[in-house]
Amino acid sequence: MTNVLVYFSIVAILGLFIDRLFLCLWLATVALLMIHYWQLFRLNRWLWHSKKMTPPKAKGLWGHIYDGVYFLQRRNRNKRKELGMLVRRFREGSEALPDAAVVVDADACIVWCNRLARIELGLRWPADIGRRIDNLIRHPDFIRFFQGGHYENPIEVISPANDQKILEYRVMPYGDKHLLLIARDVTRVTQMDQMRKDFVANVSHELRTPLTVVTGYLEMLSGDEEYPPFFIGKAYDEMSSQTRRMQSLIEQLLILSRIEASSEPVYEKIVDVPTLLKTIEVEAATLNQAKHHKINFDIDPNLTAFGVETELRSAFSNLIFNAVHYTPDGGEINVRWQLDGTQAHFSVQDNGDGIPQKHLTRITERFYRVDKARSRKTGGSGLGLSIVKHVLNHHNSKLEIKSTVGEGSTFSFAFSEELTMANKTITETGLA
Repeated sequence: MTNVLVYFSIVAILGLFIDRLFLCLWLATVALLMIHYWQLFRLNRWLWHSKKMTPPKAKGLWGHIYDGVYFLQRRNRNKRKELGMLVRRFREGSEALPDAAVVVDADACIVWCNRLARIELGLRWPADIGRRIDNLIRHPDFIRFFQGGHYENPIEVISPANDQKILEYRVMPYGDKHLLLIARDVTRVTQMDQMRKDFVANVSHELRTPLTVVTGYLEMLSGDEEYPPFFIGKAYDEMSSQTRRMQSLIEQLLILSRIEASSEPVYEKIVDVPTLLKTIEVEAATLNQAKHHKINFDIDPNLTAFGVETELRSAFSNLIFNAVHYTPDGGEINVRWQLDGTQAHFSVQDNGDGIPQKHLTRITERFYRVDKARSRKTGGSGLGLSIVKHVLNHHNSKLEIKSTVGEGSTFSFAFSEELTMANKTITETGLA
């Protein structure tokens, strides 16, 4: 303001000196307006069109204006940078959450979701922004839960992206009339709870029959009545058989429990599989005396593997002994342990009755039997293939079952290249 007064004072003095006061003031005003207009033009061009960050050079009032605008820009730029880093950290943190997270507004429209929500709930980002969450998750139980507005307790619903998964949904108020939806995969917990219930029911059922038999004979023999020797012998044999059955069941359960809880590393010890199979071959021959099967062993004597010997013995013996038990008399069983490519491959093939296709997906479940009467007759506990499955899981392998009714079955698995080792390799590496 002082500069303007000084400027017009000088112009007024000059106008009085030349006797043209009005003309000089008019020309000075026009010149001042043109200068300010030019500076406004430069400011507009710098703010909207120029790619330079530094302001145009100017003196006086406009220099201060340029510097002030530049200072505000730098401060806002730093704040935007800090805000961007904060948002980025928030997104990184939300992506690291072990649960699916979705933020919806007061109209139930999606505002934001993390990566796990896109995987578990099948949401698309950013295509689903603004769409109602209950139009995308269409399960009736979830819709009733979400629209009911009572979020004190969570709800478990099948995942919209995978019908084999069960998700637990929780809804919490978030910010100003927003809701935070959290979805957690509880499939494993649900399965474990169901397995626990099935386990208790199955064990109770399996133990009831032999205990009933033993208790019945004991009650009969505890009386004063005398029984003929053949009846006493029959009772003794039956109670002994049922006792052995219970003992076998308990031993199998202990083996299965030990395998499930095992944390023993499989990469530290080398198992001499050929020698192990030779021992099982002798045991199978003893078991086969009444069945008269032709059992062929095709074993690579140089092929060993990393693993836990006790667990592998259980897996090999269960598959071989099952073939002996369930193949009709006079059948043929082929046991193979050979190197296929870079993997060690084991298989047991029989020409028995075969297994119907509907049973193949459940045959490795605990206590599951294709023919319950026949399994009990052969003394099977229904745990053998379950033990095999858990052993192979521990050794990063999987049981493959191929079966045709009336032709026979093949049970096989393969160890990865990392677990496969030949004897000559052991010597070369100095591990033998």
